[in-house]
Amino acid sequence: MKVCQQLLSRAFSHRVKSYVVRRTTSDIPATGRWSSAQSASFCSSSAEDRKAQPSMLKHLSSKIRSTGPVSVSEYMKEVLTNPVTGYYVRKNMLGADGDFITSPEISQVFGELLGVWIVSEWMGAGRPEQLQLVELGPGRGSLAADILRVFSQLQSVVGGASVSVHLVEVSLALSRLQAETLTGKRNMEASSEDDPVYRHGETAARVSVSWYRRLEDVPAAFSIFVAHEFFDALPVHKFQRTEKGWREVLVDIEPADPDRLRFVVAPTPTLASSTLVQADERRDHVEVCAEGGVIVQQLARRIEEEGGAALIADYGHDGTGTDTLRGFKGHQLHDVLSIPGSADLTADVDFSFLRRMAGGGVACLGPVTQRMFLKNMGIDVRMQVLLRNCSDPSTRKQLISSYDMLTNPSKMGERFHFFSLLHPSRLAVPKKPQGLKLEKKSPAPLPVAGFTELGF
Repeated sequence: MKVCQQLLSRAFSHRVKSYVVRRTTSDIPATGRWSSAQSASFCSSSAEDRKAQPSMLKHLSSKIRSTGPVSVSEYMKEVLTNPVTGYYVRKNMLGADGDFITSPEISQVFGELLGVWIVSEWMGAGRPEQLQLVELGPGRGSLAADILRVFSQLQSVVGGASVSVHLVEVSLALSRLQAETLTGKRNMEASSEDDPVYRHGETAARVSVSWYRRLEDVPAAFSIFVAHEFFDALPVHKFQRTEKGWREVLVDIEPADPDRLRFVVAPTPTLASSTLVQADERRDHVEVCAEGGVIVQQLARRIEEEGGAALIADYGHDGTGTDTLRGFKGHQLHDVLSIPGSADLTADVDFSFLRRMAGGGVACLGPVTQRMFLKNMGIDVRMQVLLRNCSDPSTRKQLISSYDMLTNPSKMGERFHFFSLLHPSRLAVPKKPQGLKLEKKSPAPLPVAGFTELGF
């Protein structure tokens, strides 16, 4: 792990006095998006949300009356990404004034450590001439900005590579926030809606930044893919074991109140219940994210063919979760079926499913807890340096608070997990040198930062 240690030293040697207080973690309610479903109460709806309710509810009700109850996956897709009234399309949901907050918004150290991981994997792949940073669901652009800052600090290392940023984002509103964070005014929208690159710009350091609606439109090249709190927002199918076998959970209109929705169990098998549930499944309630499986297959294929790696960080479990679908609004739990389109919907990621869908063409590491990953990446050492060089009491308090939020097992530390896809050659055992009598044992493959304990 000497390479990672050297990268940490170089990246942070000049940044002890430039830590930016992004926000005060004590202002985040205890029922933030990362909290467990059992520990938070449902929030009430605002007058504005009640006023906006009819459009999405009317649209869903009309569809259900025409074709019958819809799957939970279809419900989530409409509620979150409908091009007119979808939650992600029309609402700025991030930050203190939004419905949830993410790790990059809490501390820039989170993004800096991921930047070191990316450079480490680029070096482990033999320092390809081209390095594409591809982020799925980039939020405000804070994570990409922190990663690019590390690239700048490690210019002596990555300076020989052609670096570019590619953001997969369905929300035009969020893309504007990301553009402001990363490029300022140095960006413009495409003149045609059919253009796969719907926005393009460049950073102050002249790094190219492009926006896409679909992963498949990102150019084929050596890429490091980052997906932070992306897979948990993808639509899931829900299935319930019954005496007659597996049945799909659907969304229907409440008969006693046409302005309300309810969950129902399909009376007969659906195509999804017949194909998505594993034959040896032992749980009684299962959520399957078919769209997430397709995306992981795309990532695996690209990594296998073009080289690179993928780092996925999200809520999740390794095949043990059951009923995890929930809504968040104003940093509190929100009824999933209440006022559709007004709240974020999320379900824990099943990493065992992602591993199965990735196939045998790539190597999978994890999941490991966020606490373990960040500690393996050297967050303790980074924080010690920052605290040692910080004399401002309020900034010191923020540093300690953000560290606690990110690593405390009862907060984000064990709620979030890291999972990685790597090219098989990355973990291959180097060939033993021939003709060297001093060689006593076979060389070991280079360890992967974050998933292996780092010794300082």
